[in-house]
Amino acid sequence: MPSTHALSTSCRRPALLGPVAALLLGVASSATALTTAEREALDLSDYTVTAPDAGYFDVEARMALLDDTSNALLLQELDELATGTSCRQLLSIPPITTRLRVPGYYPNPEEWQLASEPLFQFEDSVSQLAGSFVATGDDYYADCLVRFLERWALNDALLDFHYESMEPQAWFATESMIFAAAMAYSVVRPYIDELEQQRATVEGWLERLSERHISIPGEEGNSCCNNHFYRRALYAAMVGVLLEDDALFQIGVSAVYSALHDLTEEGALPLEVARGRRATHYQNYALLYLIPIMEIVARQGYDIHDLEIDGRSIHDAVDFAMQAIADPANLGEDVPLEQYGGFLQDPQYFAWMELYQTRFDDPRIADFLPRLRPIYNRSAGGYMTLYVMPPETQQQIILDDDAPTTQGFDGLAAN
Repeated sequence: MPSTHALSTSCRRPALLGPVAALLLGVASSATALTTAEREALDLSDYTVTAPDAGYFDVEARMALLDDTSNALLLQELDELATGTSCRQLLSIPPITTRLRVPGYYPNPEEWQLASEPLFQFEDSVSQLAGSFVATGDDYYADCLVRFLERWALNDALLDFHYESMEPQAWFATESMIFAAAMAYSVVRPYIDELEQQRATVEGWLERLSERHISIPGEEGNSCCNNHFYRRALYAAMVGVLLEDDALFQIGVSAVYSALHDLTEEGALPLEVARGRRATHYQNYALLYLIPIMEIVARQGYDIHDLEIDGRSIHDAVDFAMQAIADPANLGEDVPLEQYGGFLQDPQYFAWMELYQTRFDDPRIADFLPRLRPIYNRSAGGYMTLYVMPPETQQQIILDDDAPTTQGFDGLAAN
């Protein structure tokens, strides 16, 4: 199997340049988010793609480790994925070529879930194929993933979606599908050298989708700059790497700069904690996308995790999230103590923690994750525990009879 390109051993952090540098470095962060214009004025040209096959984790090293593991938790994941799925069955799923329209989640949760099922099916399909490839090393799954995506590409799927400022759900849903596809594809791309035409078709489609989708800036003070920008930035970073498109990659980087600029002294992301009873949920939700972006950027050779703006780093945002989870009183007097906690039993929301722990051993996260593992998120990385958890971290799945047996969909498409 071909190996991924070697990464640079010297991590770099380009200096902040351009007209917004003084704003970011010389003025205390306020509760006002960086505007779209200010974000676009940042000169991030020193961030370029250096390793187009690096992805968001070291696939080759992980497959070698899994081939020799005795960890019961990981072995169970491997066993479940080893049976794989039928490529013929997946290829029978019709691409979405009609104009995509999705009702809002909060006003119509049942209608939203029904309309979203085909979208979730796509995300689960690509994630499962990538996971089955990592679990087995069988090219069948890598080839199937490429053929599956090629079919959608040849039909220009997802390029036609409804968007209005008051009806953005199809736009939100499409962004999730793009990064699901891009992240799954990044897992298998180094191993499909013989499928040059199929690769070109898939990558051309990812480029068209990204350009079509990111051309919509979102609403100022809201989807332009909150967790939904981080979601767009996640696919931009991943597609940018795959296509060696520095401009797209830099959009991903800009989300990190934007988030760090916005942080309060306490580490809160103002547009997220402004959500009242869902402040804790949305602070965590933002990290679900920011941390994978940072991992993608770091694997291009940049010490993005050490980046500070006005003395604040991503670690402050993590601290604030963990403090809020531990006790809503830590959110401050202006945020309701009666915080929505349904997401706390739902593993998908904590995929970011697996990535964060590989670099920073936070004892609070180490205590929090065991009852949620194995972590799977159909769009934001897939089988994250399988992909990155060190085997010595946790040996067994912990069964919690008090935890819900089903995973909720709440918040996955809300702005």
